Amino acid sequence: MTIEMNREWPSFLPSDDQHPYRTGAWRPQTREWTATDMTVVGEIPTDLNGVYLRNTENPLLPSLERYHPFDGDGMIHAISFREGHVEYRNRFVRTEGLAVEIEAGAPQWAGLAESPLKSPRQDGWGARTRMKDASSTDVVVHNGVALTSFYQCGDLYQLNPVTLEDQGRASWNGAFPECGVSAHTKVDESTGELLFFNYQTEYPYMHYGVLSATGDLAHYTPVPLPGPRLPHDMTFTKNYSILNDCPLFWNEELIPKGVYATKFHRDMPTRLGVIPRYGTEKDIKWFECDATYVLHWINAYEEGDEIVIDGYFQFDPSPSLPPDASMEQRLFRFLDLYALQTKPYRWRLNMRTGQVNEGPLTDTVTEFGMINGRFGGQKYQWVYSTIPAEGWFGFEGIIKHNVHSGSEERYQLPPGVYASETVFAPKPVQRSEDDGYLVTFTMDVVNDMSHCMVFDALNVSDGPIATIQLPERICSGTHSFWADASTLATVGSASSPSEYCNPFERRPAEIVRNAVFTLAGTA
Repeated sequence: MTIEMNREWPSFLPSDDQHPYRTGAWRPQTREWTATDMTVVGEIPTDLNGVYLRNTENPLLPSLERYHPFDGDGMIHAISFREGHVEYRNRFVRTEGLAVEIEAGAPQWAGLAESPLKSPRQDGWGARTRMKDASSTDVVVHNGVALTSFYQCGDLYQLNPVTLEDQGRASWNGAFPECGVSAHTKVDESTGELLFFNYQTEYPYMHYGVLSATGDLAHYTPVPLPGPRLPHDMTFTKNYSILNDCPLFWNEELIPKGVYATKFHRDMPTRLGVIPRYGTEKDIKWFECDATYVLHWINAYEEGDEIVIDGYFQFDPSPSLPPDASMEQRLFRFLDLYALQTKPYRWRLNMRTGQVNEGPLTDTVTEFGMINGRFGGQKYQWVYSTIPAEGWFGFEGIIKHNVHSGSEERYQLPPGVYASETVFAPKPVQRSEDDGYLVTFTMDVVNDMSHCMVFDALNVSDGPIATIQLPERICSGTHSFWADASTLATVGSASSPSEYCNPFERRPAEIVRNAVFTLAGTA
């Protein structure tokens, strides 16, 4: 393996750190690498062409009082495949908040579990305001540019998806929403549009919008809610977007006091709002469903008069604790997917009658599902989810689930080895929806190593067909994205995509093999 360390960042964390989400699989990194000629066990498929991106929460500074893993600074990991060749890079997301805190040598904003009134800096981002935008939650590729996003609304930071070169904050030609964009934007591969929403503590509490395939704000509309809410994700069909109003939210009366206390209201329904893709608040149709909190949706599609929506239903959104539970136990119980009892679930919303039919797809506890992106918003069959670790936030393997038959196929990692959210990379010409590859990063705490694993999606339980060693053990995190080489043909700077010489351009094979990955150290 040929590696180059591009930069080592300063860490202000205690040398004897014992925090459960800054140690073990969550131990943060300080070094940025570029790796080529990588060590591979097995064989990388020559028709696997594209880039796998993963966003991780990777803190360099301690919290003011109480650290939550979602506070960590964003670090993107990218592994690029081209005709059997592979390269790896990792880079911090160059957020404004990170720059300010590095210069100060101390935290300047409150985190998720802290009062923003105690922040040294009283300016900031997020649905709560005065909260650092770490841009460490999700990453997608739209219009040839990687976009990182933040848990509770913030800016979208732009990077070249192959080199991870910093391209600054998205401006949308001056139309970027003042209250930011929430963590989960959605790319519709069939149209190239980016769907998004945001939320805030003041009326109308939510907005929804559409970014065109060329990066212009094409639609933006308020979505009035009864009060401040905590929606985390959305989904879409060919003609509609689906938003949500779940009965787990802040106490509105405490917000002016700097207290953002969440409570699950078991006597309130979960409301799903169906809006035409370019509709306004007058066009939204709300459906009342069983009470739950949905962190992530899987997919949705139209079938006759019905909107079919799949997601992860929390059967216990507010797990009970003993009276003497510590603050950490109270805080981190919402990260334990087993305690929350998250299971794949289906809602059928009849647009003509208003009737709702709902129920679980399986009794398996799982979350963080990915699909073949070509089937986003369309009827589909397969979802690739994680096997959650019990008692804390980590992934112990992969589950391939058939949403039609209920059948499952698993791959369990060895003890002490943890997976990332696992993407599906379709073959250029598919014989079936699941004809492709699964790609994931691992954190091997036992051997202090990380790898990228590639699976044949048709035979997940057989184990990886290729295992690629990374320069060092990476930090755990949340979300990931697969960008096919065909979508990267116009990758470039945010201002002038065509000026950038993209290594995924179509060129003669012999030139590609010799010259395609010659950009080490450029970011």
